[in-house]
Amino acid sequence: MRFVIFGAGAIGGVVGARLHQAGFEVALIARGAHLEAIRRDGLTLLTPVERVTLPLPVAADPADTEWSGDDVVLLATKSQDTIAALTALRAAAGTAVPVVCLQNGVENERVTLRVMDRVYGAVVMAPTAHLEPGTVESYGAQLSGMVDVGRYPDGVDRRCEEVCAALSASRFTSRPVPDVMRLKYAKLLLNLGNAVQALCEPGERRDELAELARAEGEAALVAAGIEHVAAEITDIDARWTQMDVRDIGGRRRAGSSTWQSLARGTGALETDYLNGEIVLQGRRHGVATPVNQALCRLAARAAREGRAPGSIPATDVLAVAA
Repeated sequence: MRFVIFGAGAIGGVVGARLHQAGFEVALIARGAHLEAIRRDGLTLLTPVERVTLPLPVAADPADTEWSGDDVVLLATKSQDTIAALTALRAAAGTAVPVVCLQNGVENERVTLRVMDRVYGAVVMAPTAHLEPGTVESYGAQLSGMVDVGRYPDGVDRRCEEVCAALSASRFTSRPVPDVMRLKYAKLLLNLGNAVQALCEPGERRDELAELARAEGEAALVAAGIEHVAAEITDIDARWTQMDVRDIGGRRRAGSSTWQSLARGTGALETDYLNGEIVLQGRRHGVATPVNQALCRLAARAAREGRAPGSIPATDVLAVAA
């Protein structure tokens, strides 16, 4: 079984590196300066206890990869890039290749099932970062993360078990779970704070704003009748202790994936697929979500204008919400 990592950023790069170190065949698909750096020098993995550069094969497009009947795609692009990635994947590999969505949010699996035959959801809890080309960071000294996998929309099968076994052999904990989307909705509520952290300067008002966004999210999911309670996802302290999260070279992890995208100036954020999911459910079920709506609007503006992380006062977001 070969793992094709489509989107070799923070999550995809760390997962690919750890699978390679454990002896599994891995190929990466990346873009831009990150692609060129990996081609030239290899993929550098930084952790609290090691620095290693790995000579991993990398391509710019699925069409540049040789496909066999024993490949598994680990899709790790940002949600706004999913449709383009799937279009290229289907053209190169057909629809039979299994796709595991290692992505935040809950929309990617549904989109993927429109295009591909076998789709798996994965809830990924991993403190990682990608801030410079050719380098990914994993802040767990003992484990790189926790990745539970299940068939979409539900169930488990042999391939699911094989993927979990490979991840469990590669410095992750990984379980096959038949109701993976329940876990992904639980993580979605946590991810509602990503935009808050990325946009706003630290302080009590920022914390208040994140709590308001999550309260709206909880209300919208309850109104929609969506299961989203999962203690193993929401107990962050226990998870960080199990992974033994530490600094790397005296540096703490800079921020969420949204913060990192804003810091790298990518021009697009996945907020519409995180906070925007709550806006969608709120509109469908008559629940007001003004804070999440404001975060979507301001995140889009910040990405478009190339603003730095932490450049918007939390009071400004609350004013837009009001």
